[in-house]
Amino acid sequence: MEGFHAPMPPARTGVADYAAHLQASLRAGGSSDRLPVNLYHLGNNQLHAEIYRRALRQPGVVVLHDAVLQHFALGYFGQEEYTTEFVYNYGEWSRDLARELWTQRARSAGDSRYFEYPMLRRICETARAVIVHNPAAARLVLAHARKAVVHEIPHLVFPSPRPPEADIMEARRGLGVRPLELLCGVFGHLREAKRLRSVIEACGQAGVKLLVAGALPSDLRKSLGPLLNQPFIVRREYAPVDEYRMLTHAVDICANLRYPTAGETSGISVTLMAAGKAVMVTDSLENSRYPESACVRILPGLAERTHLATALDWLRQWPEHGRAVGSRAAEYVHREHSPARVAEMYWKVLRAAA
Repeated sequence: MEGFHAPMPPARTGVADYAAHLQASLRAGGSSDRLPVNLYHLGNNQLHAEIYRRALRQPGVVVLHDAVLQHFALGYFGQEEYTTEFVYNYGEWSRDLARELWTQRARSAGDSRYFEYPMLRRICETARAVIVHNPAAARLVLAHARKAVVHEIPHLVFPSPRPPEADIMEARRGLGVRPLELLCGVFGHLREAKRLRSVIEACGQAGVKLLVAGALPSDLRKSLGPLLNQPFIVRREYAPVDEYRMLTHAVDICANLRYPTAGETSGISVTLMAAGKAVMVTDSLENSRYPESACVRILPGLAERTHLATALDWLRQWPEHGRAVGSRAAEYVHREHSPARVAEMYWKVLRAAA
């Protein structure tokens, strides 16, 4: 589609999967294969470097999949450029802080300071309009570029037909899950902010089997060490699309926490909710659009592990309540995040920005 700029499959990123499905939905809902204005998808990694450059040269509509581009900036700029960009965002007084953050950038994945400075000003001031997926991201954009035109559009739900029950049961047996045993899943790129240590410890405390499915950075794998080798944990690395979809249907519930947050709406949460699963999410502004009855909110901070263990114990003892949460989640997501509805909202923004 002309004017559509995004990483695409087989790139191993949720943005690529999102972009492929959105492009198909836009084609189905539009009268042309040419967008009226360039549409740029930006995330917090270097797959988006050329897209970022083009978005500054040829302003159009920017989709912020992450509303914190700090980690993108650390990889994109050299030291002096990074410092200059940081000062552009936060003022001359921040120059020393910029140099400190650059020097200590090796710890940026887990240090909350790096999430407090999203580095959004230049791209959001340049764009004709900015699309975000939740109110937290909208707030961050306007804090950096108060005159920006911001539109909140729900994260597109991907089609994922439920496999035959026999195939799901076979997948569960392959994971070593006993009949009626509760299986919790953690999916995706398992960086520090996804709170894997808390999830592992809480599952162990609550007596819940845990599937850890996704790529682990080497430093996190080393730090977790023996925790990953406990008998209640099943490990799967990055899986092909069909296997990944089967795994999402094989679990009963999902833990998809984010802290510190980066203003993102998780495609994993939307996918699992659409599949009728009870998803445990961090209680944050990013997740505030989900109805209280359609997810399980987990308090961040010191209370996180205790609250998570309590929720897991509740879901293990009363699985019918988890199924009811999942049913309400599926109804909500299929209504509010449907491809047709999302595409219509995109077309409205694109035509207004042309």
